[in-house]
Amino acid sequence: DNWAFLYAQRLALKQELPLRVCFCLVPKFLDATIRHYGFMLRGLQEGGKECTELNIPFHLLLGYAKDVLPAFVVEHGVGGLVTDFCPLRVPRQWVEDVREQLPEDVPFVQVDAHNIVPCWVTSPKQEYSARTIRGKIHSLLPEFLTEFPPIIRHPHPPSCPAEPIAWDACYSSLQVDRTVTEVEWATPGTAAGLAVLQSFIDKRLKSFGSQRNDPNKAALSNLSPWFHFGQVSTQRAILEVQKHRRTYKESVDAFVEEAVVRRELADNFCYYNENYDSVQGAHDWAQTTLKLHAKDKRPFLYELQQLEQATTHDPLWNAAQLQMVREGKMHGFLRMYWAKKILEWTRSPEEALRFAIYLNDRYELDGRDPNGYVGKLREGSRGCLWSICGIHDQGWKERDVFGKIRYMNYAGCKRKFDVDQFERRY
Repeated sequence: DNWAFLYAQRLALKQELPLRVCFCLVPKFLDATIRHYGFMLRGLQEGGKECTELNIPFHLLLGYAKDVLPAFVVEHGVGGLVTDFCPLRVPRQWVEDVREQLPEDVPFVQVDAHNIVPCWVTSPKQEYSARTIRGKIHSLLPEFLTEFPPIIRHPHPPSCPAEPIAWDACYSSLQVDRTVTEVEWATPGTAAGLAVLQSFIDKRLKSFGSQRNDPNKAALSNLSPWFHFGQVSTQRAILEVQKHRRTYKESVDAFVEEAVVRRELADNFCYYNENYDSVQGAHDWAQTTLKLHAKDKRPFLYELQQLEQATTHDPLWNAAQLQMVREGKMHGFLRMYWAKKILEWTRSPEEALRFAIYLNDRYELDGRDPNGYVGKLREGSRGCLWSICGIHDQGWKERDVFGKIRYMNYAGCKRKFDVDQFERRY
């Protein structure tokens, strides 16, 4: 279920050439820990096996793409290169670096397999909100939301097979923090991810529409880790969920809104706004209001360590932080509350955003993702810039610290769900 892979195979079949898959394993990436790398590597192991069964060698190259890929291309006489798309600046830089070092006669193509409607097709500019992008995406879905053609067993074998991969050695070569341990509830890989999708459709889809904002109810798909690591395609999830639209119209429509419209809105923001992870990326009204209230007295002030260890005065906030630390996934509704309280309890909006992104990227299995910065990958949730800087939101009644940024408080949560029950759980 990967349009980049499908396109690469089509090129290879047309030229009657072998096809190879390469993954460049970097020793560290932003605030990723062994929790993230472990999930990714075990998923790659399954993917590598599938490639081999399809007569397509899978190569795991250790190092940054610019250092290992151009040499690989020359050594194997590769005729063309196809890569996937990510709107974040580090992966975009990797693509640029490779482009500069490839032999001139090797064409290099990028396919947006991350979104259903390719990011640059949806819109040529940064969209203001879901309201302005929704119609554009929906008008293009009939063209792009189609069943995937199959990848076939490749009829042109390579002259030399791939080196066997020493997975354990790869694992130990990583220069990452190993204190944030892997989680038990989420088994990596496509087979496990598709099983989660099936259990969502069978058990939770019916209540997704009405109960997704209640942290005590099992109503979410929980698919974001598999989406993030490309182990399950969002398009596959939408195709399967849509089959149940007649039975669960409200839930299916809500799922499409979040997994397609909101998710692709996040990619749009990160692709067209180079300040996607800083206060400078916010709209003028939000920057102005945050600046006006930057010196307001905060009711509490916490250091990063106190937040990380969940030792604030607020038992609901602590419970949400502990859920994220232990399970690698905080409930979507609480993510908004969590980030807004960090704005309220730190010295400045800049510090709040820095702390929120650090904690999100360190503990959330799907951290370092456009949706963590702005979007809505965790159902019912908005990312750090929505919560702290009002991205894709509007101005609200002015108040201390927040200015016109939307406010959330403990009493409001109590009206929405059984807060005590959630606190007891963690």
